Amino acid sequence: MNSNGSLPSIGAELAYVQDSSGCYLDFSWQQADSVGLQQEQVIGQTLEQTFGPLDPTAYLRRLQRILESLVPERCHCVFRYGQKLFGFELAISPILPAIGAATSVLVIGRHLEEVENEVVADVCSGLATTTMGSLGSVSSKKLLSQIARNIRRTLDLNTIWQQTVESLGQALGVSHCIICSYRPEDLHLQVVAEYRQMAVRSMLGQSIDIMHEPGYCQALETLAPVAIEKTDNPQFQQSILLLATVDRDRPNGLICLQHCERSIQPQAHSSSMLHPIPRLRQWTTEEIELVRDLADQIGTAIAHATLYRQLEEARQQAEEASRLKSEFLANTSHELRTPLNGMLGFLKLVLEGMADDPEEQQEFIQEAYRSGLHLLNIINDILDIAKIEAGKMDLELGQVRLNELFSDLEDFTRTQAEQKNLSLQIQLPPTADEIIVLGNYQRLLQVLLNLVGNAIKFTHEGGVTISADITRKKTIFQNQVLPGMVKVRVADTGIGVSLDKQDKLFQSFSQVDGSRTRQYGGTGLGLTISQKLVEAMGGTVNFYSMGEGLGSTVTFTVPLYQEPLMVLGFGDGE
Repeated sequence: MNSNGSLPSIGAELAYVQDSSGCYLDFSWQQADSVGLQQEQVIGQTLEQTFGPLDPTAYLRRLQRILESLVPERCHCVFRYGQKLFGFELAISPILPAIGAATSVLVIGRHLEEVENEVVADVCSGLATTTMGSLGSVSSKKLLSQIARNIRRTLDLNTIWQQTVESLGQALGVSHCIICSYRPEDLHLQVVAEYRQMAVRSMLGQSIDIMHEPGYCQALETLAPVAIEKTDNPQFQQSILLLATVDRDRPNGLICLQHCERSIQPQAHSSSMLHPIPRLRQWTTEEIELVRDLADQIGTAIAHATLYRQLEEARQQAEEASRLKSEFLANTSHELRTPLNGMLGFLKLVLEGMADDPEEQQEFIQEAYRSGLHLLNIINDILDIAKIEAGKMDLELGQVRLNELFSDLEDFTRTQAEQKNLSLQIQLPPTADEIIVLGNYQRLLQVLLNLVGNAIKFTHEGGVTISADITRKKTIFQNQVLPGMVKVRVADTGIGVSLDKQDKLFQSFSQVDGSRTRQYGGTGLGLTISQKLVEAMGGTVNFYSMGEGLGSTVTFTVPLYQEPLMVLGFGDGE
């Protein structure tokens, strides 16, 4: 496209090509001659130099967003040429090159209606504010109707917010327009989009305390427009209009329109002069009614877009859960076949008399038995997670002696650690009597066997340390007042986990790295099951690792049934 006539062939009232800075690369407007605009003079010029939008900053932000997302947008924009204003409905599309990133856009415009008004310059603040005239005019009604129709065309929440503030800000000629998201249970509003003149301080991303802003509170409670004048600063005064966006008589957002005025400072030689008091903007009945109607439509659009976003997030979560379960089933089928094949293989050797002597036959039977136990553990894990997800995991809690629990743990895991030449240390806090916790013995042992088994599996040198600390702070669990908690630590010097993958550890059917299943074995359910079991017994599970190759530490807490007598100098755990 260039200036030799390719754009006029499109047949649009307004068509132009711009780069990311707003510089016109090509330009065609059917009404250019009637307003004295030479189209050739526009090409190569920027927005401020010739024909451009009232708010070039907001316009350029939109261009940048379109070039980054490569998603076309429709909007309404008021352009200025000389002392005249023109309203357009624009369709802005990125021009996609064969190679590289998009750097320019094609804009097609339809002229809504010429809006004539003088541009009023504020000589003191340097702000150029432009008003659209009375909102009772046919032109403004048509423009606001177009705004509402344009907003209803999208289900993207961010686009609705941004189009709302830009369209209202330009149509009403205000200094600042923001929209805040709102939920009835929150005491704060979050500024999610804004339109502003260059000299107005940005509020984007800020949190507004409703309790400290009576006008905001009133607008949300009454669902009626609230007009406020702030005149406490004689040099900078504001006329504010607040409107709640509403869906089914419930607020879901708040629009704040601000028109700012600055007083003219007296010259140094005329210090005796009084400061001229600026005349604050008075919101007319027509303006308030029309903007309220628009706010209602925006509230409906926000509700639909919010529901769409929630459904989209739920769909993505369901797809991810389905993907994880498919991956889990693939891994688990491998895990089930491995011990089953081993068990059948050793039994076949026995049945066919392949053992050279009774000792070898006993060894084959022992290996088959171990494979059977491994298979049983996998099946138990699958059944446990199924019960947990179905909410049918019931635990009978009672008194559990910690030294007995740790002793059984050592009996089960000592041989496994020695086979890998790893050290296995178990440390109990020094007490004069037994440490008794409230829990389910079999499930606590299951948790410890899982954590220590994982630690040994993923450790190639060094060792594993199991320790316990007592926190003496009263806690309530199942309507019982208990004297404190016991924190159990399982620390290893193994392969560790990178910081960006640790959030996957406790997700059902998820593994940090699928390749570890093939290398180390396992279904990836162990930590999830352990976490659910510990939480059912009133505790919490945490995982710590400084990164790959730096070892791991898993801790879990369990309620203390009775406070033991500590040896002097110990037992002041945090």
